Amino acid sequence: MASDAKNPKVAGVLLAAGGGRRLGGRPKALLEHRGRPLVEHALRALRNGGCGPLHVVLGAAADEVRARADLTGSAVTVNPGWEEGMGSSLRLGLAALSATGADAALVLLVDQPGIGAEAVARVRGAYRSRSSLVAAAYDGERGHPVLFGADRWADIAAGAVGDQGARAYLREHRDAITLVECSDVAQAYDIDTAEDLDHLE
Repeated sequence: MASDAKNPKVAGVLLAAGGGRRLGGRPKALLEHRGRPLVEHALRALRNGGCGPLHVVLGAAADEVRARADLTGSAVTVNPGWEEGMGSSLRLGLAALSATGADAALVLLVDQPGIGAEAVARVRGAYRSRSSLVAAAYDGERGHPVLFGADRWADIAAGAVGDQGARAYLREHRDAITLVECSDVAQAYDIDTAEDLDHLE
């Protein structure tokens, strides 16, 4: 059953399927940060930021991620086509939510450990209705996490192809996006290349 606007049910969707091609094939979910895999840090950010239920989309080395990371309290979907890019993972993540009665999905990427619970909570707090479209902003530039009201899921999934994820949809609907400034509580860097590994502690 859907919740009311005052206490919406905002599901957390963690996209953690990437194989880390530019990192020599090291799955991003398993990169260590402060002694634990990145996937755990991202799940904690979603949980502590007020999201639930929590869904994780795995792909590269999914069995190893399940064995090494604590994914307690989250539903896991494995994307067999993860090499197609982020779009297929986003489609699977949204599809997994269809039976949950969630009012919105808040999507976080596993390779952005500088984004924590504070940014998640801010974006979640900007939910107004099942047609809400909200994104964190960093010095005015749109970034992650992103919140998609449930009424938008079908259209977003339809356009999520290749490595685009929801980029095209967000571009087409930019006037509908509520931007929530988060640069004072989060850093939006990605862990994409060997140089980026310096961000990990």
